[in-house]
Amino acid sequence: MAADLSQIVKAYDVRGVVPDQWDETLAEQFGAAFARVTGADAIVVGHDMRPSSPGLSGAFARGAAALGVDVTEIGLCSTDQLYYASGALNLPGAMFTASHNPAQYNGIKMCRAGAAPVGQDTGLADIRALVERWAEEGAPEPAAAPGTLTRQDTLKDYAAHLRSLVDLTAIRPLKVVVDAGNGMGGHTVPTVFEGLPLTLVPMYFELDGTFPNHEANPLDPANIVDLQERVREEGADLGIAFDGDADRCFVVDENGDPVSPSAITALVAARELAKHGGSGTVIHNLITSWTVPEVVRENGGTPVRTRVGHSFIKEEMAKSGAIFGGEHSAHYYFRDFWNADTGMLAALHVLAALGGQDGPLSALVEQYDRYVGSGEINSTVADQQARLAAIRAAYEGQDGVTLDELDGLTITTADWWFNVRASNTEPLLRLNAEARDRQTMEKTRDAALAIIRA
Repeated sequence: MAADLSQIVKAYDVRGVVPDQWDETLAEQFGAAFARVTGADAIVVGHDMRPSSPGLSGAFARGAAALGVDVTEIGLCSTDQLYYASGALNLPGAMFTASHNPAQYNGIKMCRAGAAPVGQDTGLADIRALVERWAEEGAPEPAAAPGTLTRQDTLKDYAAHLRSLVDLTAIRPLKVVVDAGNGMGGHTVPTVFEGLPLTLVPMYFELDGTFPNHEANPLDPANIVDLQERVREEGADLGIAFDGDADRCFVVDENGDPVSPSAITALVAARELAKHGGSGTVIHNLITSWTVPEVVRENGGTPVRTRVGHSFIKEEMAKSGAIFGGEHSAHYYFRDFWNADTGMLAALHVLAALGGQDGPLSALVEQYDRYVGSGEINSTVADQQARLAAIRAAYEGQDGVTLDELDGLTITTADWWFNVRASNTEPLLRLNAEARDRQTMEKTRDAALAIIRA
């Protein structure tokens, strides 16, 4: 099909509506281009539970094999299970998923051997250019000897690897409600949790890429309402929600109250630092809470602040040798997991921390949740740059106020901060604010919004 690849090739992945924007013919060309750009003799391919995923994934595998590349197909998997396979087998990998997007979407998350990210500057632009060229000139010549297609199940090895990184054998028994949102958590959780001192209450574990119960995006409060109610009904110790491809996890406490992803970042950072002898670098993006760098320093670590986005986190982790990284979007990255993000490993850390002491989760996370945040607030604006300039003009030069432009515009004082970033894909500005108390946060938030929406 003739496709406008500018609409589907994003900064970090391929994503679009099937079959309107892309189909199996295009997937086959992406497979060939991935093989050509990575220069690999072998690759690994996996897919989620969306109706279009097996066909697209199979076409991609055929495209790579036609150029002489051996393909290991691991079938149904979570995104972090694909990263595991890429790391353990030391092969470039491709995961077919559109994460939490609606059912008609699908996409490809690609990585080099060892789960190293593929983004615009690290191969994705080259892959796009090849596919566009072949769309005009015809497909590349097949290799004299085509590659092989081999099936391999990696689920048990993936689970064993995660459990080797966090010891849960001695924790007190816990009752945990897990909402898989009909996504890949329903595939991975039973195997990862098997034999642990956990009473598992499963919700929406049936794999269904049409998402019949709710969107598989736990960052939207509407999508964790069922989980919150069930935790309270069951008298459970906590609840965990995974997104569609199960690379992000979101936690609620025993009261059904959401636990901030920044608090989870701080808790896991403290545990990872203890595991690595009380020293190490921890990455956090600039919209995580002030709590995160504070906890990192208190536990002997060095915090490093980055832009928002997994490619920036992974790049900084590789550069600095960081042991852990966290984003406020509930992505968690581990050196022990090839610097890749895995919600499941973060969930195991939370279970280990909770089960290693006697108090409830709400009391445990208090020490990691010291400030009041606004959450992310999106505003549609006609001119992003003009609004950012207006914010700069309003705050620049004031006593005790610092400005930085690492990612959008961040305004910081002794008692509060806020960041405003432009969306790359929509006419939106995204605001995140935090302060030492709720009243100050609300005043800070409202003052920023008044300028953004003027």
